[in-house]
Amino acid sequence: MFRVFGWAGTAAAALWVAAACAGAEPADSIAILPVRVELSGPADSQQLVVEALSAGQAVGDLTSRARFESSDPRVARVDGAGVVRPVGDGEARITARVDGRSASVPVAVRGSALRVAPGFRTHVLPALTRAACNSGACHGALAGKGGLKLSLRGYDPAADYDALTRQAAGRRVTRGAPDQSLLLLKPSLQMGHGGGLRLRKGSPDYALVAAWVRAGAPPPREADPEVQALEVHPERASLEAGQVQRIVVRARYSNGRFRDVTPWVKFGTSESRVAGVDEQGRVKVAGPGEAAITVWFSSKVAFARIVSPFPRRPSREVFEGAARRGWIDDLILRKLEALGIPLAPLCSDSEFIRRAFLDVCGILPTPREVEAFLSDSAPDKRDRLVDSLLARPEHVDYWSYKWSDLFLVSSRKLQGRAMTTFYNWIRDGVARNKSWAQMAREILTARGSTLDNGAANFYVLHKDPIALTETTTQAFLGMSVQCARCHNHPLEKWTQNDYYQMAGLFARVRLKNGDQPGGDVLVLTSSQGEVIHPRLGRALPPRPLDGVELRPDDPRDRREVLAEWLTAPENPYFARALVNRVWRSLMGRGLVEAEDDLRLTNPPSNPELLDALAAEFVKSGHDVRRLIRLIMTSASYQRSAVPVPGSPEDEVHYSRAIVRRLPAEVVLDAISQVTGVPSEFPGYPKGTRALQLRDAAVPSYFLTAFGRPDRVQTCSCERTDDPTIAQALHLANGDTVNQKLRAPGGLVDQLLDSGAEDEEVIREAYLAALSRLPTVSERQKLLEALADAPDDPLAPEAERRAVRRPALEDLLWAVLTSKEFLFNH
Repeated sequence: MFRVFGWAGTAAAALWVAAACAGAEPADSIAILPVRVELSGPADSQQLVVEALSAGQAVGDLTSRARFESSDPRVARVDGAGVVRPVGDGEARITARVDGRSASVPVAVRGSALRVAPGFRTHVLPALTRAACNSGACHGALAGKGGLKLSLRGYDPAADYDALTRQAAGRRVTRGAPDQSLLLLKPSLQMGHGGGLRLRKGSPDYALVAAWVRAGAPPPREADPEVQALEVHPERASLEAGQVQRIVVRARYSNGRFRDVTPWVKFGTSESRVAGVDEQGRVKVAGPGEAAITVWFSSKVAFARIVSPFPRRPSREVFEGAARRGWIDDLILRKLEALGIPLAPLCSDSEFIRRAFLDVCGILPTPREVEAFLSDSAPDKRDRLVDSLLARPEHVDYWSYKWSDLFLVSSRKLQGRAMTTFYNWIRDGVARNKSWAQMAREILTARGSTLDNGAANFYVLHKDPIALTETTTQAFLGMSVQCARCHNHPLEKWTQNDYYQMAGLFARVRLKNGDQPGGDVLVLTSSQGEVIHPRLGRALPPRPLDGVELRPDDPRDRREVLAEWLTAPENPYFARALVNRVWRSLMGRGLVEAEDDLRLTNPPSNPELLDALAAEFVKSGHDVRRLIRLIMTSASYQRSAVPVPGSPEDEVHYSRAIVRRLPAEVVLDAISQVTGVPSEFPGYPKGTRALQLRDAAVPSYFLTAFGRPDRVQTCSCERTDDPTIAQALHLANGDTVNQKLRAPGGLVDQLLDSGAEDEEVIREAYLAALSRLPTVSERQKLLEALADAPDDPLAPEAERRAVRRPALEDLLWAVLTSKEFLFNH
C-alpha cells in the first residue's frame, strides 16, 4: 500500500493550470480558506484567509480588508483579523464581506468546556522547534549544547522528555515551582543563556510551555495523536509583484481532528527572487516567475505554489498558434502562458540533427548524414531520424555508459572480470531495451556468482545494509534518505524508523568468495539477520519506505518484497525518478533539479507534466527507449536555443532549448571523430571511443579535466560541466587537439590529399564539427584567412603541403575550440 501525497496530478490541478492562464485578472468573487473550520477545546483557534478569485484562481489576499461576523457568537467568535475561537459547543457560520462581495464557512466546535493540559508531543515540542531550541546549531546538535542534548527537531519525544524532566537534577522542569524551571528562565533570558532570546516572556509559546509545566509536565504517550498530513491555504495563487499573501497551515491528526499550526511551521521558498516568506507565513512577491513556498511541521512537508506572470506577456493567440505535437507541449505551453513567457520557434534542421545525434548516441552526424537530412523534404523526417538513432549501436554505447555512471561500474572496487561482467549486463539490458523495472528487479534480487550474473556485483560495491539502503533509494527513487540514519529527515517525511525498516530488507544478504579468478564473489541469502535500530536497541519489522511490514518469520527473500514494492505501477517514486533522469539528459534540466533530489521540499517546476510522464512510462511497461522517443518527438524538445528578443531569461520552464556543455567523453569522442584520429586508452583496442570504456578509472587527463565522474558515490553531483582554466588551457595548448590535428592520416591529411579548394575545406569543417554550412560572413572571413597562406603552384608538392597544413590546422582548431562545438544547443 502506498501513501501518495502532494503532487497534485489531478483534475483539480489541471483546472488550476487552465485558470492560471488568465493571470492576475480582476477578482470576480471571494472565498474563505480553509473551507471548513473544526475547533476542539477552549484553547483552539483558526486563522481565516479571505482570497480574491478570478476564474476560480486565487489572485490576492483580502483578509485585512474584510469585515467578519459570526452567525452565532455563543458558539464561535471571530476578531477583525479573521481569527476564529470557540465559545460553546455547536455549529455556526463565519461570513466575510469585502467591497459588496461575501463568502462564508461553517464552523463546528467540540469540547469547548474541556480543560486539557498542553501535550508534550503536540504542543511543547512544536514550540521548542519553532524557537530553534532543537536545531542542529543548538541543542539538536550531535553532542548537544551547554550540557543539554535534544533530538533534532523533536524526532524523539521520549528522549527529549527525559532530558528535560530527569536530567540536570530535575531543575530544567520544576513542577513544584514552575516559574523557576530552567526551561522557562533560560530561553526567556531571565537567566543567562548562550542561545540568546528564544521564548519571550508573555508570548503565546512561553505561556504554552508554562501551562504544560504547571499541569505537572505530563509525558508523551503512545496514544497521543500524530500528524498525518498538512493542508496549505491557499495551495496556489497567481499574484503581481509587490503583493503580500498570508499562508495558513493546518495539520490533520491521526484522531481525525484538524489544528491550525501556522505559528509553529518552518517556512521556506524555492526561489527568493520570485517570492520570499517570513516566519509568520506572509509571502511577498518580489518579481515575476514561480516559487514553491515550503512548509515543515512535525516531520511533514507540503508546499504552496506562487505564480507571478511576467509583465510583457504575449497574447493568448501566440500560445494557441504555437507548434505542438502532443500533450507534453500542451502542458508546457499552459505553464508558459500562465507565466507570460514567450516561447522560441522550432530549431533548424541543422540544429536538430546535431542535437539529436548527441543526445541519443553521444556522437556527431557525419557531413554526408547532415547533407542527406537537410535535403530531405519529408514532413516526418525528424521522427524517422529519432527512430534510426534509437536503433544504432552508438545509442547502446551512450546509455550503457550513463547507467554505468549510475551503478558505479569501476575497477576501484571491482576486479577486472567482475567489472566487465557488470558492464556487459548493463549493455545487454540497453541493447535489448529491457524495461527499467526488470533492470531494477534483476539488480535487487541478484544472487550467485558475480562472474556469471553481472547484476550481483551491485552487492559487492555496496556490502552492508546501510550502504544498500542509501544507494538503492538514490539510484531508483531519486532521493537521499541518508539524514534519516541518525534522526528524522529534516527535509523529508522519512523517519529514522522508516530508514531502519528499509535497511532490514537487506539484512540477510551474504557474500562469499568464489573459486574463479577475476573477482568471483557469491551473493547468497540467509534465513537470519537483522539491522538494529541504534536508538531503540532492537530490530524493527522490515518494510519498504511506504510499503507494508513483513513478519519477522516471513520465509521470503526480503529483497523480492522490496523489488515488488519498488516496481509496482502504483509506486509514486520509481517512475518519476527515471523519467526525471531521462528528461534532464534530453532537455538540459530536470523537472526536479538536481535530477536525483526528488524530495518534497524540492518540488518539480511542472508537477502536472512530471506526473503525466511518469504515468505514461508506467503504462508503457517502463520502456526507456519509448520514453526517449516521446520526449524527442515533442515540439518542446525541438525548440531553438535562441530566445525571443525581449523575453525573460528562462532555463526552468522550457520556453527554449537549454544550452549545455557536452559531457567530457562526448567532447573527446567528437574531437576524435572530426579530426579522424581516434584516442588511445591503456588496455583497450585502438579505435575504442571514450563512451565505450567500461571503467571510469582509465587514465585520461582530458576526461578528468572535463569532469568525468569517479563513480564512487551514487550522485549526479559527481559529474561536473563547469568551465575551468585547466580546460581552456588544455584546449588551447594541450596535447589532445593539437596532436590530433598534426597526426598523419587525419582530416588535415585527407583534405590535403584530395586537393580540396578553400571553399570545400570550410564547408567540410563546418559540416563535420557543427552540422551546418557556414554563414556568408563566416565563409568570407575564412576565405580571406586561408588566402593569406602563400601558395606557390610551381613549388614542390611537399613544400606546398608544408605551407598549407598550418593554415588548415588553424582553421580546424578554431572550430573545435569554439563554444558552438563544445556545447549542445
